[in-house]
Amino acid sequence: MAALAWLLIPLVAGIAAGLWGSWTNRTRRVRGDGPELDGYNRFREAMERTTSGT
Repeated sequence: MAALAWLLIPLVAGIAAGLWGSWTNRTRRVRGDGPELDGYNRFREAMERTTSGT
């Protein structure tokens, strides 16, 4: 009987982890790459404007 209890512990932990993972991902909003790409474009334009001193 003790062996059965030791086998049920990882099973229950796996089920709990699956439920927790699905719960945390259900409220996540899909976010595009817009803000990151805008920041990169501003950085690239700023680097192109600078002149090399060498």
